[in-house]
Amino acid sequence: MKVAVMGYGTVGSGVVEVIETHSDIIPKKIGGDTLEVAHILDLRDFPQDPHKDLFTKDFNDILNDPEVKIVAETMGGVNPAFDFTIKLLKAGKSVVTSNKELVAQKGLELLQAAEESGTNYLFEASVGGGIPIIRPLTQCLAANHIEGVAGILNGTTNFILTMMIEKGMSFADALKIAQDKGYAEKDPTADVEGHDACRKVCILASLAFGKHVYPSQVETEGISNITLEDVSYINSAGGVIKLLGQIKYISDDKIAAFVSPAVVYNGSQLASVKDVFNAILVRGDAVGDVCFYGPGAGKLPTASAVVADVIDCAKHTERKKIFGWGCGDEDYVVDYKDSIKMQFYVRAKASCAQINGIFSEVKYLSRKGQPSDEVAFITDVMTENELNNNLKNIEVINTIKVTNY
Repeated sequence: MKVAVMGYGTVGSGVVEVIETHSDIIPKKIGGDTLEVAHILDLRDFPQDPHKDLFTKDFNDILNDPEVKIVAETMGGVNPAFDFTIKLLKAGKSVVTSNKELVAQKGLELLQAAEESGTNYLFEASVGGGIPIIRPLTQCLAANHIEGVAGILNGTTNFILTMMIEKGMSFADALKIAQDKGYAEKDPTADVEGHDACRKVCILASLAFGKHVYPSQVETEGISNITLEDVSYINSAGGVIKLLGQIKYISDDKIAAFVSPAVVYNGSQLASVKDVFNAILVRGDAVGDVCFYGPGAGKLPTASAVVADVIDCAKHTERKKIFGWGCGDEDYVVDYKDSIKMQFYVRAKASCAQINGIFSEVKYLSRKGQPSDEVAFITDVMTENELNNNLKNIEVINTIKVTNY
């Protein structure tokens, strides 16, 4: 069976490599048929590449090849990936992707196009790289009512926070090392400000609860305001700081979804996830908490998930997989600040007497070198709007959500 690859970057080249190096085992998984890469679409030239005869700069070479039944889209971004993908689906070709931005923004339209044409649009690699999460969420956990999801969904930010926690590095120094190692881009905004994690939250929320969630509906806060002082205070409370994407079920017509730094206590499975690794914890009413852990990015881990989707499509050429979600609406994702109660970490310029006069119950924290006019504490359970109202006359330095995962 002939396949095509669109985009020959880190993931795309990995897809070609995995298909070739596993040519002995793939046929056993799809009933004896082999996978053959017929076209590789990229605007760049690769004159020294052993696959140079497969390259094309014309998308129509793939679209109009009747022998190509499955296409791996590893281009990234919304355009032209969306235009190419929808044309392929309408032409009766299944498409698999690692493109989280495209799925988060246009997943509903592409799933509908696949439904209409009887093809498949699969995206296991779009959330956790090499971590299996899409199939477990939609198949293995299908008997559960999903109560919530919390995930460390970005390896760059997790690496930076690990360096701050374990090496005592500042945010700026840890970011520089992440860039030197190739974990962070020259412009790290998408990672450190939470946009990458936000897109993955959208995909997980759409799958878990059956309605499309757009990035604009997910309030997002990154880690650039986290300091070593915050790390030290939270360590004294027996916890660490992680950038979490969180999704919470409220009702059949309402969910909350947000990305932010969070205090994770050391007893949590998420607290021990270090460096560039990712983890996704799913809470079901029947199964309880299950955690999926592994490399969230990287050439071969991500490529393995893409090729797994290619294999799945090859096994389902004569039938459509029941997979996807329906339309959402503007009111589907609620303002969590007014609806979700949780504890908060607060660091402020204030006295204990002032804080005791505002909050009924707090747990004070300490750190080495703590200034006499600075307090840090964990609040009782409340909404974020209630917290902000309580702190309106206090000089707040930082607040961080405390997770219950």
